[in-house]
Amino acid sequence: MTRQPLVARRAEELLGTSVIATAPVAGGDIATSTRLRLSDGTTALMKTLPHAPEDFFTDEAEGLRWLGEPAADGGAQVPEVLGADHECLIIRWIEPGKQSVDAATAFGRELAATHAAGADQFGLDRDGYIGKLPLPNRPTETWAEFYAVRRVLPYLKLARDRGAVDDRDAATIEAVVARLPDLVPDEPPARLHGDLWNGNVLWGLDGRVWLIDPAAYGGHREVDLAMLALFGLPHLPRALDAYDEVAPLADGWQDRAALHQIFPLLVHACHFGGGYAARAAQAAATYV
Repeated sequence: MTRQPLVARRAEELLGTSVIATAPVAGGDIATSTRLRLSDGTTALMKTLPHAPEDFFTDEAEGLRWLGEPAADGGAQVPEVLGADHECLIIRWIEPGKQSVDAATAFGRELAATHAAGADQFGLDRDGYIGKLPLPNRPTETWAEFYAVRRVLPYLKLARDRGAVDDRDAATIEAVVARLPDLVPDEPPARLHGDLWNGNVLWGLDGRVWLIDPAAYGGHREVDLAMLALFGLPHLPRALDAYDEVAPLADGWQDRAALHQIFPLLVHACHFGGGYAARAAQAAATYV
């Protein structure tokens, strides 16, 4: 590790602690990540993004804190937030470790506890971000309505505006929206990570699984599980079995996974184009 003066100085201003050394961290396609060694012995991760929206990092910090509340009662582990402002986020460093069946099993139970901690509503009292995109969170009365008007339709419109979806695929996705009240089971709002793909699941050296980079809100718990399946969490079957053992899922939840994958596929279409919109339409076609 060396010492990057500008990064170190910003961290010192925010934390009130001297930075002894810094080192770049690979990975991530949005923010720049830097490992910090502090004079009090703490190792931290600092994320920065030039010209980020004013609430970009503070929103992530609030999401981490909210997700972390159930950890003391058996919920999923979340890194401690050390500091955040409009320029950066600093969290406690989690040393990476190996993927294991035991860790996946424990994670399944812990995720169930986090979800069970619940939320006051479908949505959140503030909007957020998913990747670099704004994430509308204004609450609605039901999950079917929220999933339609805050998740699927806004990103379908953006994908159309960006030329990432054709009219035929868009029509298929719109058709399934009208059927949502008949397709999704009635459950209270769960405390969701909201962007729970494999890249946001960190396997720690301590043998535990840690959640990072949330887009947190209150929603249907099947959304987080569907996203884990979409992008392939290691040892996922064992994690899902452990989840279902402590918090049984509604009948047919496996068959609804594709329904709740429409949203993240549309987000990817907005970010990256390619064939993601066609995959979203293929998922939607299963239900129309």
